[in-house]
Amino acid sequence: MVEPEEELFERWRCQVDKGQSPVRVDKYLTEHLSGTSRNRIQTAADAGHVWVDGKPVSSNYKVKPLQTIQVLLDHEPHDYHIEPEDIPLNIVYEDEDLLVVNKPAGLVVHPGHGNYEHTLLNALAWHFTRENREPNIDINDPQIGLVHRIDKDTSGLLLVAKTPEAKANLAMQFFEHTTERAYNALVWGTFREEEGTIEGALARDTRDRTCYRIYDIEENPNAKEAVTHWRVKERFPYVTLVECRLETGRTHQIRVHMKSIGHPLFGDEKYGGCEILKGLRTQKYKQYIENCLALCPRQALHAKTLGFTHPRTGERMLFDSEWPDDMKNLIEKWRNYVPNTLG
Repeated sequence: MVEPEEELFERWRCQVDKGQSPVRVDKYLTEHLSGTSRNRIQTAADAGHVWVDGKPVSSNYKVKPLQTIQVLLDHEPHDYHIEPEDIPLNIVYEDEDLLVVNKPAGLVVHPGHGNYEHTLLNALAWHFTRENREPNIDINDPQIGLVHRIDKDTSGLLLVAKTPEAKANLAMQFFEHTTERAYNALVWGTFREEEGTIEGALARDTRDRTCYRIYDIEENPNAKEAVTHWRVKERFPYVTLVECRLETGRTHQIRVHMKSIGHPLFGDEKYGGCEILKGLRTQKYKQYIENCLALCPRQALHAKTLGFTHPRTGERMLFDSEWPDDMKNLIEKWRNYVPNTLG
């Protein structure tokens, strides 16, 4: 038996039936675990939290009769029920099938380790249940709810399904890459080119499981292909405003991809963006950067545009959002930057 590199806690265990034909472990767990999804199981396997007969396996591993499957967590199990909380929401569109919400930076999307309350889902639960306005919608039902996610400290547009039919349809659009998603990011450095494409498979960094990195798929079969198209929107001394369009939607994709080409997101502490990577060595410039980081104390990333086909009407829908104040103020400060005044 392999000993895990970190302390893991058993969440679920079962023995495969004697008559079970070989089947992928992610499919098996989706059919036998309630309240979860195949995507979440695949994410758990990528993180090394799905084990068969005492060894971690990838999501495409085929289980056999009488094998023992374990689902392990890196924290003690916590059973939570999403309770309504009166948290303000900026809903930019809503109908009987779906809604589009403009999430502020700092709001966690989904309850999880260390964040069991005060999340976007708690806010949605309040939105659906207040004054009994949507009595048939239960945000705890995995067949409805968020169709995709963005990081806690990323702001911008998110899509929420209100019916199982809408969620299945919209999830398939994301899977088939027929949605349109454009992010604005302020990144360190300047570009010679006006646009480009970054391709690199992503998986959790084995040295720091809170981060992701690019892997060769032969080196790490759990890595998932990811493609980001970028183009320059506005140039400043030492930083650049870029638009990133996603073909895939992997965790931390833009943050990792931009760092991989030498352009970490400004203010991205996890991926080195809070260091002074370009510019002067004067004390005045150092103070200027500190002031910039105080204006926008998070990665400068905003999910600006979201497009998809309405699951019921077939109408193509496209939404655009303004930068939040912290990012707007940061960009304006760089627009007014005059290098020779900082020594």
